[in-house]
Amino acid sequence: MTTTATPRAVLLPATDDAPSDDRTGAPAVVFVHGLRTSGAIWDGQVEHVRSLGHDAVAVDLPAHGARARERFTLERSFEVIDEAAASFGPDRRVTLVGLSLGGYTSLAWAARRPANLAGVVAAGCTSDPKGKPVALFRDVARLVVAGGGTVGRGARWAARTSTSAWSSMTRAGRSAPGGSVASYAVRWADGAPDPAVHRPGWGIVTDALTQLAGRSWLAHVRDVEVPVWLVNGARDHLRLDEQRYLAAAADAALVVVPRAGHDVNSEAPEAGNRVLAGAVAGFGRPRGATLGHDRRHPRHP
Repeated sequence: MTTTATPRAVLLPATDDAPSDDRTGAPAVVFVHGLRTSGAIWDGQVEHVRSLGHDAVAVDLPAHGARARERFTLERSFEVIDEAAASFGPDRRVTLVGLSLGGYTSLAWAARRPANLAGVVAAGCTSDPKGKPVALFRDVARLVVAGGGTVGRGARWAARTSTSAWSSMTRAGRSAPGGSVASYAVRWADGAPDPAVHRPGWGIVTDALTQLAGRSWLAHVRDVEVPVWLVNGARDHLRLDEQRYLAAAADAALVVVPRAGHDVNSEAPEAGNRVLAGAVAGFGRPRGATLGHDRRHPRHP
């Protein structure tokens, strides 16, 4: 896999790190999933970091998985992450790993500067969710909800052509391990969902995009005090602002995974696991060690 060379870069280990003998000293890991999926998409990664000596848990965000009956809000999502981090003990350092919606949520949570946060791995979330594209996609989703799951051909065309980047979020997990049971695909009127599998509907899309729209995650990135690894698949539409995110962070690295799309963890699991191994090893170092931020490079708003 490759990494960006400017303005900062990170070298990944050629092989997986050796397991840590001190599990209580190694940062624990909290995984946060994307839109219309669940914590189950992280099963392989949870197993991997545990094999390296890190305690780990994958949460279900509100309106997803075990919390399907709740309504999605960022504030409630922050509470879920708070609970997961606290479950490892009051003094345990924690690494946060988020994909897509989970990545945006993780960056916003980290911007609150919680105690004992070791670092953040934010995947598939470097397109700032402001302006017309995300608002248009949200409004089309509202039409689907109001129409009982149907939408006109014109609105469907608008959603698919004008918001191709943001539709990546609603397709998150399309190739996740475990297939459709662990990952929920968007369905228009041309296909009914399998009643045996719960799939969050378009209501969660409108709620999530309403929470994201109008907020600049660049501001959140600037407020994060711990190291941040920005991870993108080379084919991911949500790479639009990755260099701006990289420049905004105080201590960050950008990793681009070749041939992968939005769902790096499922589309390139071996490469994704190498990223995690490198990140959690780096985050486990004493505070003050950086990922090589060069202050000579200017920041960009």
